[in-house]
Amino acid sequence: MALPAGYRLRTPAPGDLGAVADVLIADELGQAGQIVLGMDFVRDEWGRAGFDLAADAWVVTGGAGAIVGYVQAMREEPAVVESWGVVHPGHRGRGIGSSLMDLAGERASRLLAGLPAGRFRHAINAGDQAAAALLQARGLRPVRHFWHMQIDLTGPVEPGPAPEGVEITAIESPTDLPAVHGVIEEAFADHWGHHAEPFDRWAEELTGSPSYDPALWLLARVAGQPAGALIGHVWGDRGWVDDLGVLAACRGHGTGMALLRRSFAAFADRGVRRVILNVDAGNSTGATALYERAGMRVINRWDVWERVLGGSRGG
Repeated sequence: MALPAGYRLRTPAPGDLGAVADVLIADELGQAGQIVLGMDFVRDEWGRAGFDLAADAWVVTGGAGAIVGYVQAMREEPAVVESWGVVHPGHRGRGIGSSLMDLAGERASRLLAGLPAGRFRHAINAGDQAAAALLQARGLRPVRHFWHMQIDLTGPVEPGPAPEGVEITAIESPTDLPAVHGVIEEAFADHWGHHAEPFDRWAEELTGSPSYDPALWLLARVAGQPAGALIGHVWGDRGWVDDLGVLAACRGHGTGMALLRRSFAAFADRGVRRVILNVDAGNSTGATALYERAGMRVINRWDVWERVLGGSRGG
């Protein structure tokens, strides 16, 4: 793979975690003015079930051997490969991103070879015209827009009462994991990009993650039956709401807001002063409006681009 003079390509080693995170952090500080994902995100990505650091990722180093670029591409489901990458702001415009994008695309083609309509997806910062041009030139098109939303917690949070007839509790791990999984699967069944995941694989990935923290998981019940669930964790100084789902039959009564406020209170009790979540800007369930009512604001925007490999290019 052609690179500018003075740059080298290699596969990452576990000890490169901090250096890869530093490149991501430099990008985030330039994009959002704060660390949103950072080292914890990279650590969790590298620890995911099915991720092969030696085959699914590459780094580019500069003349002094410092890592200045990174990309990964891994199979998310049988017919989908998802990718993301970053180049240090001080080394852009030199062809590094183009080389890394080609590697990710080649990896996707190998993983999806023989499938009638495999999908290769790549995530970039919204508004990054240079990255968009690279993707467009390789046949990808934008298919979805996402927001990172944040609330700043200035002190203790009063969660308020749960809606009438709704009981919200912390989970008993592992007893309540099947109930949480069932709620999340049903609540997100119609969401873009969601694919049904067997309980065993879901539980293995989440409980095996370095960020697994069941004390920040919540379960809402109506008449003793699961109705909503929230999954959270802490990365450094940032609380994260990973998933918040309410069953369709139980929506519109304040359960989602109650779960969210209860999670804010739990984060505040730990001294966390900002809580972030990721939301599909085109979500059809009114999630973005819920988060705005809860006091959250958009701090970062990112897009997913896609290319269909083989078969029809529609949809």
